[in-house]
Amino acid sequence: MSDAFDYDLFVIGGGSGGVRAARIAAGTHGARVALAEEYRMGGTCVIRGCVPKKLMVYASEYPGMVADAQAYGWDTSIGGFDWGAFRTKLEAELDRLEAAYRSGLSGVGVTVFDARATLVDAHTIKLVDDKTVTAKHILVATGGAPFVPDIAGRDLAITSNEVFWLDALPARVLVVGGGYIASEFACILNGLGCKVAQYYRGAQILRGFDDEARGHVAQAMRENGIDIHCGTDVMRLEKTEAGIRAVATDGSAQIFDAVLYATGRTPNSRDLGLEALGVELGRAGQIVVDAYSQTGVPSIFAVGDVTGRINLTPVAIREGHAFADTIFGGQRRKVDHSLFASAVFTQPEMGTIGLTEEAARAQEPIEVYATAFRPMQTAFAGRAGRALMKLIVSQETRKILGCHLVAPNAGEMIQLVGIAVTMGATKEQFDATIAVHPTMAEELVTMRSPTRTG
Repeated sequence: MSDAFDYDLFVIGGGSGGVRAARIAAGTHGARVALAEEYRMGGTCVIRGCVPKKLMVYASEYPGMVADAQAYGWDTSIGGFDWGAFRTKLEAELDRLEAAYRSGLSGVGVTVFDARATLVDAHTIKLVDDKTVTAKHILVATGGAPFVPDIAGRDLAITSNEVFWLDALPARVLVVGGGYIASEFACILNGLGCKVAQYYRGAQILRGFDDEARGHVAQAMRENGIDIHCGTDVMRLEKTEAGIRAVATDGSAQIFDAVLYATGRTPNSRDLGLEALGVELGRAGQIVVDAYSQTGVPSIFAVGDVTGRINLTPVAIREGHAFADTIFGGQRRKVDHSLFASAVFTQPEMGTIGLTEEAARAQEPIEVYATAFRPMQTAFAGRAGRALMKLIVSQETRKILGCHLVAPNAGEMIQLVGIAVTMGATKEQFDATIAVHPTMAEELVTMRSPTRTG
């Protein structure tokens, strides 16, 4: 590596993508690496996203588990939820994870700057107190931030960044938005005992997911007590003695103790000095990169949510790893963004990979195999919820084009299904797989007749 620069690589952003790139570049390929993070190491996923959210999901599921236990004959009950005790333990867990991230970086010789970093030129980075360092390559991995529209009273709202650190759980909550973050938090807060309403301006929540699957989730959420209003948006928020008054486009006005906005995220690309260097930004502020995460400025690269490609932690990690292998390992590696599994941690969960029925039908003739049923465990307990298993199959190649699951532990199931679908499995190969009985997942290999074709 060249000694003309202070470092071979400088990473801006200590989230999953940036940290992976730094660790592989330094630990595997021997590069001299520095990383700057202005907030906390771990980024959105670890500090204010996937990890604390999933822990809140677990916490919110226990009342249902206790109710099921009673139905199975256990003499048990559940008291009130101690938000303070949970939050204290959550903070300790995030501190532990952040320390692990730092230890992983220091262990491979990465220099960490706890500071905001901006670009001076294509090889120079400015830190606090006008300190500057140089690097042969610069990787921007600054992630994204929640978006709140410019409405009257927007300062009264909170976002997914602040919801983890509330002093107390609000009794009445309005969740604004219909994506997976909004829907997940609506379910979490409902499970923790809050009275939850959800406003979404579209016709159905979870836009972009399979229509049948998202309809199934929405119905279950309503059955669980969440008051979903589609075709509804907030016009303004007003502070009153009784709480926050939300005036909606449907003419209603309701009082809430908290209003949580989850109406999308925007790339953290502002005020980094990118535009002055000629780095192209998209309409939403995303950094435009090629298949190898390189911008139009040869020495500057970007991975993760700031690129606006696919805003998922495992994707950012894969992009960061591929970048490091390409630049420092002599391996021309790029990430295939066309096929990936994901999960939505609503209640019930949704797992998905590949094309929706609507997208597949527009592409080619297909067969759809779908079944909805009451899972044995919850049916015995008297719960009304139903699971959905759905396969989209190409009539020509017989390959599974898409799989959509709505069921308890759908996230765990879709990870395993994702292996088969990524390998190009056909419907007949699914059919040739002997079922594991009794399980929910056995339905994936026992559906013999299509429910519809076209």
